[in-house]
Amino acid sequence: MAVSTSTTSPLPLLLLHRGAANPSPASLSFQSPLRATTLRSRATAAPPAETLSDDGIPDAPPEGEGTGIPLPSSIGDDGEQLLYGTVGKEIVTKPCAQLSSSFSDSLGESQEKIVIRNRYGEKLVGVLHEAGSKDIVVLCHGFRSSKEGRTILSLANALTSEKISIFRFDFSGNGESEGTFEYGNYYKEVDDLHDVILHFKKHKRDTHAIAGHSKGGNVVILYASMYHGISKVINLSGRFNLDRGIGDRFGNDYMERINQHGFIDVEDKTGRIIYRVTKESLMDRLKTDMQSACTSVDPNCRVLTVHGANDDVVPSEDALEFDKYISNHELHVIEGADHRYASHQLELASIVLKFIKS
Repeated sequence: MAVSTSTTSPLPLLLLHRGAANPSPASLSFQSPLRATTLRSRATAAPPAETLSDDGIPDAPPEGEGTGIPLPSSIGDDGEQLLYGTVGKEIVTKPCAQLSSSFSDSLGESQEKIVIRNRYGEKLVGVLHEAGSKDIVVLCHGFRSSKEGRTILSLANALTSEKISIFRFDFSGNGESEGTFEYGNYYKEVDDLHDVILHFKKHKRDTHAIAGHSKGGNVVILYASMYHGISKVINLSGRFNLDRGIGDRFGNDYMERINQHGFIDVEDKTGRIIYRVTKESLMDRLKTDMQSACTSVDPNCRVLTVHGANDDVVPSEDALEFDKYISNHELHVIEGADHRYASHQLELASIVLKFIKS
C-alpha cells in the first residue's frame, strides 16, 4: 500500500495508521461501555448457518416486549452486542441511565432520551449527550446493530470527553425505534438521518458532522451525496462494493433461491431465524451505487474513511475505492484492526477526534 504523509496539499490524503500496542493518550482514557446481557429467542428450529460473534457471545435474536415480534439479532453482523428496548410503545423523553464513562460526571455531561418521528410516521429513538457544544455530531450504527453498539458508545465517550455534544439513534426497524427491519433500506436510513438532522435544526442545533460504522458508513456517504449541508462526514468500515459478500453469506445460489421462493431466511447454528431477506430488500442493496454516490459528494465536504487492515467483514480494499472516488478525502487504515476495532478503540477515537476538531 502506498503511503503519503504530506499535509500541505488539500488533495486526498492516504495514511497507514500503526496502532500502538498500549495506547495511553491522557485525553482518551475513557472507560469501555457497559455490555448488555444476551437475550433469548423463541424462534423455531431450522438448518444451522451461523452462531457466535467474534466476542464468543451466542447470536440470539430477542423479542420485542409485548409485541411477540422478533427484533434483529442481539449480536449484529458487525459483532456488536446490543441493548434492545420496547418496540411500538410510547416513550417519554427523560434522562437516560448512565451508559458510559466516568467522564460524564466530571465534565457535566447529561444524557437525554429523545423520540423523533420520521417522515413515515415511525418513532426514532435516540440519546442526546449534552457535553457543552451547541453543534452536534450524529452517530449512525451498522447492520443489525443499534445505538448501543460498542463502537458507537466508545465514540460517544471520546467525543463528549472533549466537550463535543453527540446524538446516537436507532434507525427504523432497529433497536428501540419503530418500523420493520429490512436487509437493504439504505435510502430509507438516509431519510431517517435527514429527519434527525432536520429535527435538531428546528431546535437551532446544527449538525457539525455525521459518522457511521459499517452499513452506517454507507448511509453517511449516501447522505452527503444527496444533501450538501454537512461539512464533515466520517465513514468507519463502510462497504464500497455492495454486490460483494452476499454469496459468502447466503450461498452462491442466492439469486436462484430468492427468485424461486421470494425470500431467504438467515438462521444461526441453533436454527433460530435471525432475519428474512426479501427479493425487494436484496435488490435495494444491489441497486445502491456507491461509486456514483462518492462522485456526487460536494467537494467542499471533508470525508474521512477509517478501516481496519484485518477487517474480516468488509475487505480493507473497499476503503481504497472510497479514496479513489471522493474528491476531498482522507483515509486511515489501522494496522491489525478488525471490523469492530475490538483492540483498537483508542486509536479509532484518536483519529476521529483529530478530524472533527481540525
